[in-house]
Amino acid sequence: MAGKGTPATALLTKRKVEHRLHTYTHSDGAGYGEEAAELMGQDPQRVFKTLVALVDGTMTVGIVPVSAQLDLKALAAAAGGKKAVMAEVSDAERATGYVAGGISPLGQRKRLPTVLDASAREFPTIYCSGGRRGLEIELAPADLEALTGATVAPIAG
Repeated sequence: MAGKGTPATALLTKRKVEHRLHTYTHSDGAGYGEEAAELMGQDPQRVFKTLVALVDGTMTVGIVPVSAQLDLKALAAAAGGKKAVMAEVSDAERATGYVAGGISPLGQRKRLPTVLDASAREFPTIYCSGGRRGLEIELAPADLEALTGATVAPIAG
C-alpha cells in the first residue's frame, strides 16, 4: 500500500488476516459511505459504515450498510441496553482515534462493544473503512466479527 498505514491495517497485518485495500479520492462533501461505494463501483449493501452511539451511556459501535440507517432501538437491544442515541462526532473521534468519515471498526484506540448488521453475512466479503477517508478494507464478515468481537444482529433500518 502506498502511503502510511493505519491502526486498522496494522491489526490485519499483525493477525495475518486475508484482506484487500481499496483507495479512492475523497471529495470534500459528506456522504462518505455512499461516495466510497460509488467510486469503488460496489453495491452499497456490501459497503459498511461504522457509526458510534451511546447505549445506556456506553460508547457502542454499529456497523451497517451505507444504503441503510442505523436502527437505534435495534442497536440498544442487540447490545443489551434500553436506549441508544448517536454519539457526538467529537466524542466518537476521541474514543476511536479516527476522524469522522474514516472511523474504522478495526484498530480503535479503545475496543468498544460492537454490533454488525446481520446482512453482512450475505456476502463473501464486505468493505469497511480502513481508518482514513478514501481507504476501504475488503475482508470476510467472519474476520470482521472475530477481530472486533462483534455481536451480529439486524440493526439496519
